[in-house]
Amino acid sequence: MDFEPWWLIFVPVLFALGWIAARVDIRQMLSETRNLPDSYFRGLNFLLNEEPDRAIDAFVEVAKLDPETTELHFALGSLFRRRGEMERAIRVHQSLLARADLPASEREHAMHELAQDYLKAGMLDRAESGFEQLKDTRYALPALRALIRIYESEHDWPRAIEAVKTLRGLVDEPVPQLVHYHCEQAQAAMAASPPDLEQVQVALDAADNAVKTAGEARGSAASSVRIALLRARLAALEGNAKRERLHLESILSGQPEYAGLAAEALFANYRAAGQAADALARLQAHYAQHPSLDLFNIVFRELRAQQGVEPAWAFARSALRMHPSLLGLDRLLEAELAGSPEGEPPAASPVPGADLALLRSLIHKHTQRLDRYACQACGFQARRFYWQCPGCNAWETYAPRRLEELS
Repeated sequence: MDFEPWWLIFVPVLFALGWIAARVDIRQMLSETRNLPDSYFRGLNFLLNEEPDRAIDAFVEVAKLDPETTELHFALGSLFRRRGEMERAIRVHQSLLARADLPASEREHAMHELAQDYLKAGMLDRAESGFEQLKDTRYALPALRALIRIYESEHDWPRAIEAVKTLRGLVDEPVPQLVHYHCEQAQAAMAASPPDLEQVQVALDAADNAVKTAGEARGSAASSVRIALLRARLAALEGNAKRERLHLESILSGQPEYAGLAAEALFANYRAAGQAADALARLQAHYAQHPSLDLFNIVFRELRAQQGVEPAWAFARSALRMHPSLLGLDRLLEAELAGSPEGEPPAASPVPGADLALLRSLIHKHTQRLDRYACQACGFQARRFYWQCPGCNAWETYAPRRLEELS
């Protein structure tokens, strides 16, 4: 295509248009900058100088001078909540809700933030009321999850169950804690005076249905174990020793890693029937296939009580040779010393001339930190087994093994 000289006319025209556009943008930026309070720039300067507390104070001043800065209000409120300054967070979000001109979407946002403030501050009644108002908004799902946590903390299991059912209507995901809500109802009915055995049965049937609904969801083994333990207790309360034994032995065969949780009740059942030796043989065989520290302790104790010191120590030596454990050694030394008269060395000591009390005291210092169950979600450690972690409130996060076995 041939070049036409008159095309050169467009060059200065395009240059002039670009210069005008740039001037307009610069003037707009300068105008917006002049409208910003000095506190805004001081806040930015404090942030750049890594002085977050002074930056927050500066931004709070900006929010007071310019109440239209809703995003800044939300940012400050969330920051106060993360820092644990709940009174300031609540005031920020309440000031937003007090504005009559606040758009509906931002009003819902402020209500959700305020309800979270109340929840973190431990003001559960206000938090519950706030989340209830959000059920028909775009925050319905997080509000429902928060309500479930509130009902859990209040041990309001019927409302927690209803909330979980509503949640499952909104999202297609497993909710394993539903099983435990029914189990908690069963435990409460057992603890009543007198025990409400009919209500226990109803709650456990509902728990079974919840397990079937959950299918192969993670943690179903723990749920099944808890139901079996509660059904065993129910059978014991009803005086049905045979059915109690069946439920306890179902744990050994179906979820063998949880045998330590059922072993004591199983021994008591066999002992009441005059079959303590059969129980010992059953658990000793189970230990050979599925060793655990809790089961080791029970088998050693029963061997010593039923057959004497030498068979018990023979079992302990063999077990510790196969599965070395300081905690196991500590347990058997404790049992041995407890069976000896105060101030006297244990009879038939497996180590002639050994000071077992001194040996145990040295080992015990190292095993105290190992003699715990640990939450796999937050790491919270406890001496007893929990279905719900006391630290993070997560369900089914405790493995049925002590820390030493997990390391």
